[in-house]
Amino acid sequence: MAVDPGLPGAARTQLAVAGARATTAAALNRKGSGPRVQEGLFLALLLLAVGFALAGLAALLVWSFVEGLPRLDANLFTQGPSSLHPETAGFRTAILGSVYVIGGVIALIVPLGVGAAIYLEEYADKTRWWNRFIELNVQNLAGVPSIVYGILGLAFIVRGPLDIGFVAAAGSMTLALLVLPTVILAAREAIRAVPPSIREGALALGATQWQTVRRQVLPAAIPGILTGIILGVARAIGEAAPLLLVGAVTFVTVNPSLFEGRFTTLPVQIFNYAGRPQEVFHELAAAGVIVMLVVLLAMNSFAIWLRNHYEKKLS
Repeated sequence: MAVDPGLPGAARTQLAVAGARATTAAALNRKGSGPRVQEGLFLALLLLAVGFALAGLAALLVWSFVEGLPRLDANLFTQGPSSLHPETAGFRTAILGSVYVIGGVIALIVPLGVGAAIYLEEYADKTRWWNRFIELNVQNLAGVPSIVYGILGLAFIVRGPLDIGFVAAAGSMTLALLVLPTVILAAREAIRAVPPSIREGALALGATQWQTVRRQVLPAAIPGILTGIILGVARAIGEAAPLLLVGAVTFVTVNPSLFEGRFTTLPVQIFNYAGRPQEVFHELAAAGVIVMLVVLLAMNSFAIWLRNHYEKKLS
């Protein structure tokens, strides 16, 4: 960019600055053919992976509806399992067991997960080694396989220190340990996303730290916290491996309770029916998949409605 030597100094400076800005912007925006090809290839691979995942999910849903649709009747919800009369067998005890187990999971992960997130985000001193140790373990525990939690539940909850036996409460505690890291991480991100100006304004008006957290931070973070709870419950309701270790049996004819008697859940019952050689049990397993999807969608729909309700109150 040529500059007229007869221009004043200020004008020459402005032209030089404009020229430098334009040259830098052009250099940053200039891309060769290589990066464009790599970006296109990466996008194509991503779309291919998403397509495979969606195709597998669609195939599973179509198979479940085609195979299980003839068995969708009242017996599916009112009758228990039966080996002698599979044409009238149902999932009553499994549905009740899933409700008890997931209800216990929600009762545990909401106070423990939110409380841990509040402590780590609002009160914990990041310079202390034990707080850093807790954060590191929470992040690592989120990736531990579910079968490991089943072994821990068998050793420390069913037997060992707690020794509560093979009951639905043991399954609730085990699944709560499984999804608790996810809830803590999601709740921390939701609390962290609250603008610092809200905290500063409340503290400037004379509120204590706990009053600020309870009346300002938590109401603003509830939509994000509910999102983490939804993800945790959605994972817990489909788990079968850890429950098999803590007492979820495959054939229960008596309605379960939380602290007494044996129990079963929908994934365990579906696994049992799918492993039998008779075709009628395969149809029953496919119908059970539909029932589990309906239960999961109902629970998630309520949680999403609750989240949207709080979002409207904040807006």
